[in-house]
Amino acid sequence: MNTSAPCLVKRTVALFENIPYSLIAFIARFSIAAVFWKSGQTKVEGFAIDLISGTFQVGEPKLAASTLWLFRSEYNLPLLSPEVAAHLATFAEHFFPVLILVGFATRFSALALIGMTLTIQLFVYPDAYPTHGTWIALLLLLLAKGPGCLSIDQLIARRYR
Repeated sequence: MNTSAPCLVKRTVALFENIPYSLIAFIARFSIAAVFWKSGQTKVEGFAIDLISGTFQVGEPKLAASTLWLFRSEYNLPLLSPEVAAHLATFAEHFFPVLILVGFATRFSALALIGMTLTIQLFVYPDAYPTHGTWIALLLLLLAKGPGCLSIDQLIARRYR
């Protein structure tokens, strides 16, 4: 009987368990922030920041005409007028990703984006559950475990311990 295979599996698992949570959390924060930021950028005119390409366009930000059209015709949200919903969604897609990216109020920002994702899933795109499930999994990780040591939250926690 070959005992080297179980030993190799055990060593490999131990190696995987040594991946620092802070690395995992940073990748999760960057990835989910990018998803919402890019979506928010499609909703505005006069305000564009793309750190990857180095593109900056900062002028008088306003909702794109297509955004209002989408919220009036395609996105059927209950309880909110399309105008209010469009402004709230656009704000949330810019504000919470920045907080998550820098790791400030990470758990509360993740909770806000979970709420937004559930709203999208239930009222806008019910067939997009594979995508939304992925988003929620990343957000739940951040909600449950926090942003990791590469974050403002961690700096604040260290200061007040």
